[in-house]
Amino acid sequence: MRTGHTSPARFSRPALRKIAATGLATSLLVTLAACGGDDENGADGGNAITVWTLENLPDRMQAQEQIAQTFTQETGINVELVGIAEDQYSQLLTSAAAAGELPDVIGALSLAGVRELAVNDLLDTETAGAVVEELGADTFSEQALALTSEGDEQLSVPSDGWAQLLVYRQDLFDEAGLPAPETYDDILAAAQQLDSQQVAGFVGANIPNDVFTEQTFEHLALGNGCELVTDDGDIPLDSENCVGAFDFYGELIQNYSVPGAQDVDTTRATYFAGDAAMVIWSSFILDEMAGLRNDALPTCQQCNDNPAYLAENSGVVTAVQGPDGEEPAQFGEVVSWVATAESNADASQEFISYMMTDGYMDWIGFAPEGKIPTRQGTAEEPTTFIDQWAELPAGVDTKAPLSDFYSAEVLDALRTAPDTIQRWAITQGAGELLGATLGELPVAQSVNGVTTGQLSAEEAAQQADEAVTEIQESLQ
Repeated sequence: MRTGHTSPARFSRPALRKIAATGLATSLLVTLAACGGDDENGADGGNAITVWTLENLPDRMQAQEQIAQTFTQETGINVELVGIAEDQYSQLLTSAAAAGELPDVIGALSLAGVRELAVNDLLDTETAGAVVEELGADTFSEQALALTSEGDEQLSVPSDGWAQLLVYRQDLFDEAGLPAPETYDDILAAAQQLDSQQVAGFVGANIPNDVFTEQTFEHLALGNGCELVTDDGDIPLDSENCVGAFDFYGELIQNYSVPGAQDVDTTRATYFAGDAAMVIWSSFILDEMAGLRNDALPTCQQCNDNPAYLAENSGVVTAVQGPDGEEPAQFGEVVSWVATAESNADASQEFISYMMTDGYMDWIGFAPEGKIPTRQGTAEEPTTFIDQWAELPAGVDTKAPLSDFYSAEVLDALRTAPDTIQRWAITQGAGELLGATLGELPVAQSVNGVTTGQLSAEEAAQQADEAVTEIQESLQ
């Protein structure tokens, strides 16, 4: 599934200590070597690095292999590129750490994944800091750097991200004279006014034990000042801010949505059929909504004649604000390059710098709809990367730039999305807690309870608070 909605790997310090020192389970790896010289070049590690990438789909591996080959030709540094499936990452990393066989570099690592490595002292933060300093911190999204640092220490080099979006039918909103749905009040008012027998006012995920449900709720909760954990380590899910978020989402789903269980596939299908006025999804929906992917084509009546109808008649809201929130916020993911504690530091720094400069657009070009640059340009050309991004061909079965389908307003919202992305627990230094909660998904279970009418907002918030507190205590 290609949605961007994925769960980060979860492992703990005790797990790393207890695992026997075993070699990598190579049968679980897809390995592609970017050859550029003989084996003697890497005999002492000076001219060779191993790079793990979580971008492991075959077409993306081929593209990365080409980038690595070009890097090797230019630098003489050999790169062994290893594609890692996300559901195998934790097991492989734990085994590699126990065996002293960590890769030099890991790419496309989630925010929670970066924090888990930091907790387990598996990061070479000096290399990450050196890359950011070399390229210029002011060329990166300030928020992306904040999410990937701890105090003054840069943990990783943020490369790109995908944004959670509230996608809405601009044509229906315009006909009804409604403003863009940027606040809780505006979203509820629009859902109520546009909801009918033919079109649901809103669709959103509500399945328990599903990370997409948790991500959808977190997107809305952040804008109301609802956090998973405070700076002091307290769990505030039973706060007024969180109760308000549960109440808001429960009202949306119970009163203005479609009946039954909703997940990543059904919410997209409902919006693509023209049967919903609003949906929350990741930016990976954009190429699909433009009719560029055959197995996820829009099916609305108008789409029969114009597959890009929904793309041309939809708007997006990135950050949402609730009545108790201090500022608009949105959920999203920022992925990074990291150098590990066992890295060949000089070669790793050169490789990561290359991936953020000469190789950057080829890296972003795998899927520009879901890889928004966190480095917008260079000191000399401050917007060169984000300008090129808008013109990169997106899609799977058909390729075309997003600018062929979306307005300047939509693209501008996406350009700045990395600056408003927030995440539960990350900036509070509780990445391990986040990883653990995503393993058990207690918030998604409470969301299901409130959206199905089994729990009141207060009960859902209290249930989530108690479950996360229990998880936190188990980590101590």
